[in-house]
Amino acid sequence: MTPNGNETHNVPLVRLVMRVLQGALIGLGAVLPGISGGVLCVIFGIYKPIMELLSNPIKNFKTHVPKLLPVIIGGAIGFLGIANLLSFFLEAYPDQSVCLFVGLIGGMLPSLFREAGEQGRTRGSYISLVAAFAIVLALLGTLNVLSVTITPNFGWNLFCGFCVALSVIAPGMSFSTLLMPLGLYTPFVDGLGHLDMGVILPGALGAIVTVICLAKAIDALFEHFYSFAFHAIVGIVIAATLVIIPFGSFAAAWLPNLICLVVGVVCALALDKFNSRFPKED
Repeated sequence: MTPNGNETHNVPLVRLVMRVLQGALIGLGAVLPGISGGVLCVIFGIYKPIMELLSNPIKNFKTHVPKLLPVIIGGAIGFLGIANLLSFFLEAYPDQSVCLFVGLIGGMLPSLFREAGEQGRTRGSYISLVAAFAIVLALLGTLNVLSVTITPNFGWNLFCGFCVALSVIAPGMSFSTLLMPLGLYTPFVDGLGHLDMGVILPGALGAIVTVICLAKAIDALFEHFYSFAFHAIVGIVIAATLVIIPFGSFAAAWLPNLICLVVGVVCALALDKFNSRFPKED
């Protein structure tokens, strides 16, 4: 029938649009506080092909780049396009912005936990989750207590690039988690938003070096210890999320903060439900 034929004909176009949108969200996740671009790659079912491409780009270039190109384009748009807007909202509405981010992460946790159990769960999986949670919470809590502040320079922008790449190739590792306590997050985001080459070039260099050095190792880790690695990620995500919640100032504007939190959860759940309509690609 014609309706079915039209629906079939539109599937490639819908998938293309979805991939660009997913790429944009991954780019957003790479720069938004507390959110990991790698987690979104996992949720969208494209983490495996991305890691295969990054860990062996020459071998997989022809087979992987065509189907990942829309994601790459969307990622660049999301990463660079959001920087100025993000900087504005973080300065004007810091608590509401963070509550929205926390809601997004909380809404994505069920999907992430489901993905972690895709190959089964053992006692070791839960031990990995608890251990990662405790270690990261202790580390980030110490950084917050010390209130360490660093002046940005070429070397620290390299470090920012390292963190950005790590947030994509290691799901759950949000680059802002380390940069915010160090006072590097806002200057880096401002530099991206204003296309400051003094920030972009060292950041890109740090990201490229990180991918070259770590992509194969992380790919092998998930290949051989999938359940342990992903449950550790769940623990990392929960710990990182708890650290950025503005507990101290939440009550001062509890209604808008609560609304932003709920909106984030609803949007994340809706996105997961919509994305589940499309089969994952290997």
